[in-house]
Amino acid sequence: MPTHAYGANAADQALQAMQIERRTPGPHDVQIDIAFCGVCHSDLHTVRSEWGGTRYPCVPGHEIVGHVSAVGSDVTGFRIGDTVGVGCMVDSCQHCSACAEGLEQYCQNGFVGTYNGKTADPPGHTLGGYSQRIVVDDRFVLKIHHPEDQLAAVAPLLCAGITTYSPLRHWNIGPGKKVGIVGIGGLGHMGIKLAHAMGAHVVAFTTSQGKRQDARDLGADEVVVSRIPAEMHAHGGSFDFILNTVAAPHDLDAFTALLKRDGTMCLVGVPASPHPSPNIGQLIFGRRSIAGSLIGGIAETQEMLDFCAGHGIVSDIEMIPVQHIDQAYERMLRSDVKYRFVIDSASLA
Repeated sequence: MPTHAYGANAADQALQAMQIERRTPGPHDVQIDIAFCGVCHSDLHTVRSEWGGTRYPCVPGHEIVGHVSAVGSDVTGFRIGDTVGVGCMVDSCQHCSACAEGLEQYCQNGFVGTYNGKTADPPGHTLGGYSQRIVVDDRFVLKIHHPEDQLAAVAPLLCAGITTYSPLRHWNIGPGKKVGIVGIGGLGHMGIKLAHAMGAHVVAFTTSQGKRQDARDLGADEVVVSRIPAEMHAHGGSFDFILNTVAAPHDLDAFTALLKRDGTMCLVGVPASPHPSPNIGQLIFGRRSIAGSLIGGIAETQEMLDFCAGHGIVSDIEMIPVQHIDQAYERMLRSDVKYRFVIDSASLA
């Protein structure tokens, strides 16, 4: 099925309009007319092959919200007209221990990404949400219960939302817990909102004095400018959990020193080069941990969407037409967005 899309034909080329093919829905497929697609840093890294291994043409986009326009004969959980979402995965092996536990993001045989993943469909790799429609196995389609006028702001929940929700849930964040969120960007602003909604005492860390009020508006109880030693020192040894969303190399010791005994700092940003090696003594003498987390499984992503719908949580966004995507990438690199770009798919017409 011919579909209008926007993508790149090479790492050094701007994104451009193109026509791609989508498969005819099979028995277990759901066809989705895309209304909105969030813009993630991963899109930029993949389009420009900064992580290597990009297959071209590359159509990015894995924060997809739309409406069901066709279903396969064996699909029972979705009907035409349903409001649905697709996140970072469209398949996994379904038979390893991780998949059996509903942790498809850790599939031992590698999950299939919504874009740049191997597939039998032409051109041999998946093509993402910068397009008018997509066809996805029903096991990887999510139900959205937010009101229609919030759907654009729901799109980033499919990546930024679950990336921050999953570690907060895994480390049992809730009332009585003191939680730090490092970085107030696309991921960090969602971390603040979610940790606040879970009932934790939330402390936001930023390098910018100008973001103090922004962080409070998002739900932070306290704000620390990490470049001010006295502010950092005042919180020494007091955090149960720190969610570090910064994707650039930095001194981890400054934050592990703030953890209680048995506290954990979880990293969700992947820097282009390694962080400086942490002070192991600081970990040993406090039984502290540095951990990592990757998005979430399908069941947990559905749980996150339902939690956000119940608490009125969406992302803070700036809507753009798809033709402005290259400018949006450059602004994203300068952190010149509050806090996530979302493509209006109507602009593809």
